[in-house]
Amino acid sequence: MAPSAWLSLLAFAAAAQAQSGGSAMLRFGCSNIVIDRIDPLVDPGKIPSPHVHQIIGGDAFNASMPVGDISQVATCTSCTYEEDFSNYWTANVYFKARNGTFKRVPIMVNDAIGAANGGMTVYYSSPGKGAVTAFKPGFRMFSGDAKRRTPTNLGKSTQSCFRCYDGPNFKGNVMSPCFDPQRDTEGFPTKPCLGGWRSSVIFPICWDGKNLDSPNHADHISHPVGGPASFTVMSAKCPSTHPVKIPQVHLEIVWDTTKFNNKNDWPADGSQPFVLSHGDTTGFGQHGDYVFGWKGDSLQKAMDNACFAASCKQLKSQSFSKANQCVVKNAVKENNDGWLERLPGME
Repeated sequence: MAPSAWLSLLAFAAAAQAQSGGSAMLRFGCSNIVIDRIDPLVDPGKIPSPHVHQIIGGDAFNASMPVGDISQVATCTSCTYEEDFSNYWTANVYFKARNGTFKRVPIMVNDAIGAANGGMTVYYSSPGKGAVTAFKPGFRMFSGDAKRRTPTNLGKSTQSCFRCYDGPNFKGNVMSPCFDPQRDTEGFPTKPCLGGWRSSVIFPICWDGKNLDSPNHADHISHPVGGPASFTVMSAKCPSTHPVKIPQVHLEIVWDTTKFNNKNDWPADGSQPFVLSHGDTTGFGQHGDYVFGWKGDSLQKAMDNACFAASCKQLKSQSFSKANQCVVKNAVKENNDGWLERLPGME
């Protein structure tokens, strides 16, 4: 994030805290623990699962994960808040060259994060002390629709978007996620982005208060009355079916698409050449998976004490020199970095 953008975010958060009596917004980085074709949420136990994911968080991640307290199983985390043993994962992005071959797009470190090994930036937001109930051990959820190929047209309340940077060092990054009508699109950017681009995935903020999961990993959660909440805006009321407000989880991934900006390598018709690892060429099917794993009541304390960004005296932090050492061995042995004739799992 450019300095001016980071200052804008600081000002935004300060204003929100003043209005709400102490809102919280954690923002921290997590390195990759593995790039692999397993999915313990949608395809538990299946090796390989249908498509490739990038995964961050605790080292308890596996094709099959216990339903209980993940923080008691994991031994390390790739996140800078060391009490967070949760796992977060999304589909990878691939470039499809004019000759029909594929290459995985590298992941860049987001601005104002530090020396992460790729990975994601994670946000947790709350409107104030006692306003949200932190997730319980065993909680899981899913955001998005992998089968979607058309836009939701939700504007600033879009739950999945891409930002096309104007140039290196996150140039043009001056507005909140999904708020920029010039640089943010719900589908893939359709032109070469001189500074690469960023994915954003936002999760619902209401819970039924009973079920830690549901068959589709979404029915136990809900958007508030009136529709999805935009980034850090949590003032809306939750519906009677899902009356418990939970922290807003938001993921950001920055992709180094600059390596593929040569239009001579793009399709001959000039159409955009990127595809998500599950075969989506539109970007509308971007989605995110989440398994809660914060230790004890650490997340609740952070939400109740106006913690901001990477500053929270209620939480313990670790350096990326330590976080980067937390990795998981690949369950599926396949080429994740070279040129491919087809997407992994897409026969």
